[in-house]
Amino acid sequence: MNHSAPARPHECALRERMVLLGKSIFDRGLTAGSSGNLSVRLADGWLITPANSSLGRLDPARLSRLDAQGRLIQGDPPSKEAVLHQAVYAHRPAAQAIVHLHSTYSAAVSCMTGLDPQDCIPPLTAYFVMKIGRLPLIPYHRPGAPDLAEAVGRLARRHPAVLLANHGPVVSGASLEAALDATEELEETAKLFLMLKNVDTRPLNTQQIDELKTVFKLEI
Repeated sequence: MNHSAPARPHECALRERMVLLGKSIFDRGLTAGSSGNLSVRLADGWLITPANSSLGRLDPARLSRLDAQGRLIQGDPPSKEAVLHQAVYAHRPAAQAIVHLHSTYSAAVSCMTGLDPQDCIPPLTAYFVMKIGRLPLIPYHRPGAPDLAEAVGRLARRHPAVLLANHGPVVSGASLEAALDATEELEETAKLFLMLKNVDTRPLNTQQIDELKTVFKLEI
């Protein structure tokens, strides 16, 4: 393990971006304490936030740098949920970054009974469809469990985001900013879903969703 090898310029910029966006996530209350983790893909591995680290107080030099097999080669030990990120990267080549939070409204929905496991939040808005599409629910597993990573990997082939039961969302994107934007759209839609729980609602219908797919070339 090498703790002193200098990072390349592109990697340095990604490290700084992870710190900046991590603090924004924390300051806006999208995560608390040392919960949640971020990662970005590199040409020969990936960066992830370390174990027991607050997203509000990240140090770019101490981020965990892993090789393509998920082995630590630089920085602090990674989050125990690194296996989730590794599973997404292995099964979703388009994913360049991942955001996993225990954000309040999404986590609240993940604790509910009676959800459709294939699509656990209805298409209430066009923006939810455009950024998330269908949101599958993965049954409860303990954090860091290998079988949880396997379940996430299977669904990551077809879905940019999944919701972990009694836990929270895992969202991938073409960049860290894109993954975070989608995570925030999911959180706001989860909030709407809970607000409207006892109200008759009018989700987008199949024709409206198909129009979005066609116009915006969505793969959902």
